[in-house]
Amino acid sequence: MNFLPEQLEKYVDAHTGEEPEILKKLNRETYAKVLMPQMLSGHVQGRFLKMISCMVNPIQILEVGTFTGYSSICLAEGLKEGGMVHTIDINEELHPMVVKFIKEAGMEGKIKTYIGNALSIIPTLEQTFDLVFIDADKINYSKYYELAIGKVRTGGFIVADNVLWSGKVAEPIAKADNDTKAIMAYNDMVMADPRVEKVLVPIRDGLMIARKIT
Repeated sequence: MNFLPEQLEKYVDAHTGEEPEILKKLNRETYAKVLMPQMLSGHVQGRFLKMISCMVNPIQILEVGTFTGYSSICLAEGLKEGGMVHTIDINEELHPMVVKFIKEAGMEGKIKTYIGNALSIIPTLEQTFDLVFIDADKINYSKYYELAIGKVRTGGFIVADNVLWSGKVAEPIAKADNDTKAIMAYNDMVMADPRVEKVLVPIRDGLMIARKIT
């Protein structure tokens, strides 16, 4: 999936720090074995997520939407010593692959996986989070945000993926296109939320970054 002209994509890739070998392997295996492999964050966005995590230097991260674990590993790279990524996904079938790559990456003590509905799991978590990454079903983005923001410390961040939705957010919407409607509603909700500073960054399919200020 190309979000920039191919020549520009190649230039960006060539001027972004290289993927660790374990992430290259996970990338290849996701594309070889998993349906909709384009859901994986990939090289540039993965390095950006690592960079965000390193800048925040979090103790606790919440991730909604594990997929094959690529972004979980990227986020874990920036953790403080003793920190933890809590990652939730409803797809039980992918869990063995996730666990395998977390182990191969040496991240067993840094990433805790949860299988089930994030709407039910998030309220049970007692941690205060420094960073939240939302990349799951689009219909529930706004619900995930509202459940998570009360658990984010002042000065912490919520980052949501796919907020440009392949450009559909700026086009006429089909009546049955509920995902686009949900993404647009999410973007509007964050923009109107006085609790956060926000910026929409056009990296890959768009990242909405919100910093909690109150």
